[in-house]
Amino acid sequence: MQERNIKRLISLLLPQKSPANEIELIRYADMLTGYTIGELSAHAALKTPPNLKYNKGWIGGLIERYLGANAGNKPERDFSNIGVELKTIPVDENGIPLETTFVCVAPLTGNSGVIWETSHVRYKLARILWIPVEGKRTIPLAQRRIGAPLLWSPDTKEELQLRYDWEELMDLIVLGKVKQINARYGEVLQLRPKAANCRTLTEAIDEFGQIILVVPLGFYLKKHFTAKLLARHFLS
Repeated sequence: MQERNIKRLISLLLPQKSPANEIELIRYADMLTGYTIGELSAHAALKTPPNLKYNKGWIGGLIERYLGANAGNKPERDFSNIGVELKTIPVDENGIPLETTFVCVAPLTGNSGVIWETSHVRYKLARILWIPVEGKRTIPLAQRRIGAPLLWSPDTKEELQLRYDWEELMDLIVLGKVKQINARYGEVLQLRPKAANCRTLTEAIDEFGQIILVVPLGFYLKKHFTAKLLARHFLS
């Protein structure tokens, strides 16, 4: 790396103050564009893992440190003071997402009276800072580069799509049909297992109103949905 680039990166070294507004957040994110995971982790005094098999959230955690995310493990948006969630998204050489995007854990009990307007899914998706990262497995993790950031909120059409899927999936949960749910449900939003292994179980309600134990589920955005929103921004 050239000396001037090293100095620029050093200016971002921790601790990073939390951005005061979206303009400052984007400025921080823009400064990371083009750097590799290895460069960022080295300057943050972290060791880059060999792969993400046992470190799924590692890249997101690294970027959070540089951008000054302040939510920690709380169920809030990553930048709670300005209402923005951070999502890193692995993409191929054409900018196409390689994975679905986790939104939040699905509540499987206590859902009486829950509506879209006050749902945690809508809360999490209201304002997102997307940061694409090279994701092809043929590229060593340390050599994968950070892409240009995108601040996004669902437009009217996207919100309707998300709401329709959320309501359909939540109806299945409330009606006790949680065991029937699979990744094929939902056009843009889906429910998938969200657990380290199949031995991790949580409570849900069956069709007879009885408590049962099932694998925890999470809401995920499907790849074709995130591909469209990235393409609309970067190819326009």
